[in-house]
Amino acid sequence: MSREFPDFVDPWKAADGRRTFQGTMPLKWMKRLAGMLAPEDSVQQAKLQAREDAGFRARFAYDEQGLVTIRLSVETDLALVCQRSLKPYLEKIRRQSILAVIEDIADQDDVPDLYDPVLVEHRRMPLLDIVEEELILAVPQVPRNPQTAAIELSTDGAARTSSGAEKEQSHRPFAGLGGLMKEKSDD
Repeated sequence: MSREFPDFVDPWKAADGRRTFQGTMPLKWMKRLAGMLAPEDSVQQAKLQAREDAGFRARFAYDEQGLVTIRLSVETDLALVCQRSLKPYLEKIRRQSILAVIEDIADQDDVPDLYDPVLVEHRRMPLLDIVEEELILAVPQVPRNPQTAAIELSTDGAARTSSGAEKEQSHRPFAGLGGLMKEKSDD
């Protein structure tokens, strides 16, 4: 862990001084993110070299409207479970965003579309929270390992990989029903 930042920041004072904070934070500190990650034992079984921390850089300033802004960049590799193969894989996360600091939830409507609002109470903002939130937003809704071939189902019931090779014949319990119905209609 690299420690060039405080736990809490007063965004207005940081913007006055045009401060930049950067370093790394352990992923194990991010409790909300932990539930989205692959279990540690499956990562070890797959022999993946998952990073244990996330690098970040947060630059505070004022924009033309006088809003406190934070230019935030976050990067790490997250161990996720592929929803095609149900095996762990590493997802490279490289995310940059611009945040606008607000003190009241009602102020979020006044924030320009260019910014994502971040609510700060009592002029104290934990840097861990904004880094964790960026990582949560970066996790794909349906994680898929790009190296896993897509499985397509054909109309004949055979599962095929994206290369076209047949995987296995699926059970079709109503396959003969069409023929029976045709015979009955002929009677």
